[in-house]
Amino acid sequence: VQLQACGGGLVQAGGSLRLSCATSGRSGRIFSNNGLGWFRQTPGNEREFVGGISWNGAETRHSESVKGRFTVSRDRSKNTVYLQMDSLKPEDTAVHYCAASRFAYSDSSRSKYAYWGQGTKVTVSS
Repeated sequence: VQLQACGGGLVQAGGSLRLSCATSGRSGRIFSNNGLGWFRQTPGNEREFVGGISWNGAETRHSESVKGRFTVSRDRSKNTVYLQMDSLKPEDTAVHYCAASRFAYSDSSRSKYAYWGQGTKVTVSS
């Protein structure tokens, strides 16, 4: 069972990045029926919810701190979830993680997620 996140890097404030997370698992499990989410974490702080998407892509949710700037989407044919980040701010600097929910819909609670990717670092300079 794997979630492989990539796309992080260094960007100036006001810039954009798109994170990708490819999902795969044993016995053909590819989380096509699971909600997927993005979280982020800075040193000394808890991992916080950024955004999520339902199993079919029909429902998305985003935290208040990123609403209007970040967008979660998924391509079920590619088994990939994306996080488009626009108008980046220095406070968006963090390691970003993708995760697969135990359920069909995403949730802001970490406890609802059973599988986690390794994280990709995003650094926004001022």
